[in-house]
Amino acid sequence: MYITMKKIQYIFTALLVAAVTAMSLSSCGEEKLGPSIFPEGDDVLDPTSTTYQFDKFLKDNFLDVYNLTFLYKMPDVSANMNYNLVPATYSNAVDLAVSCKYLWFDAYAALAGQEFLKNYGPRIILLVGSQAISSATREPVDGLSEGGVKITLFNVNKMDASDKVQMNENYFHTMHREFANILRQNRTYPTEFNTVSVGHYVPAEWRERGDEISSEGFVSRYASSENSVDFAETIACYIVFTDQQWQDMLDFAACGWHKDKNVYCRYYIYPDNDMSKEIKYIPHTEAEENKIIVVRDADGFIIQRYIYDGATHTRINVYDVEDEDGIDGVAAIDRKVQIARQWFREAWGIDLDALREEVRNRQEAYNIEELRQLVYGIQ
Repeated sequence: MYITMKKIQYIFTALLVAAVTAMSLSSCGEEKLGPSIFPEGDDVLDPTSTTYQFDKFLKDNFLDVYNLTFLYKMPDVSANMNYNLVPATYSNAVDLAVSCKYLWFDAYAALAGQEFLKNYGPRIILLVGSQAISSATREPVDGLSEGGVKITLFNVNKMDASDKVQMNENYFHTMHREFANILRQNRTYPTEFNTVSVGHYVPAEWRERGDEISSEGFVSRYASSENSVDFAETIACYIVFTDQQWQDMLDFAACGWHKDKNVYCRYYIYPDNDMSKEIKYIPHTEAEENKIIVVRDADGFIIQRYIYDGATHTRINVYDVEDEDGIDGVAAIDRKVQIARQWFREAWGIDLDALREEVRNRQEAYNIEELRQLVYGIQ
């Protein structure tokens, strides 16, 4: 049989590989491998490590108590490869971890107990230092919940733990929203919620909408994207907004929509009280609101609003803008909160108003210097 030189080379190579493999297997059977360069488990702490204090805090307060792995070194297998990301700084990771414990886990535990969080809390929290930008929308992503078990918090390196306003708007809000997403994935919320704003969700255009969105019954722009997001956002905003923030949002929700002028505002006037002149709309801002004088009857009902014109020494009557969008924003938001309140009570045995008060009290008492001692105070 004729065999080409190419076939001879192929056979020789195959025999050589087989021989080397056999020798390798024999060596493995006779010699022990050296010590592994990889840790035996995530729960193994090294007291000589520079991160030991923080790692011990995470183990004692999250892993041991809630069976939750708190990742701050951003291992590749845990990060979303669709984003160009960097790890969180150590100091900011510490600040966010102690804040998560105090303002999120401890708040829920105070109302529902640790078993509630063991059963329904996330199994993984991942901190990412950089901002994530959606490849589809080019919009920043501040947080993600995945599969009901993992929450990722982004942009940690821009965090200033001493700035309560920033922490509340950019991080605590995200924590409570993503946890609400996990809870709704475990137990369905009432379908009635989806009917309150049916026909007014805009999955693609919500980013272009402004603060006037509350006049359509939404607590935020993001809430207007779809009903499930609306549900989680309503809960998160209700929990973390201050009383003043919530009232300001409701005041804006009371604004009217004038279709012809394409504006949201609450009041208008006729300059010089001359109805032949073009209406001037008054934006709903605190500065303008303070200029409006209200006259009430003996029962407290408003019978007149006016602005006093010091130059002409006249009263210019103020009128409510008719809401031509057909939506009572205040009623819609109130109804959504009622449904969420009922769901929390019936599905979870939690008083949503008590949870809000617990979180608010903790926010007011929040002191990052004291919370850091939970980590740096460990000996």
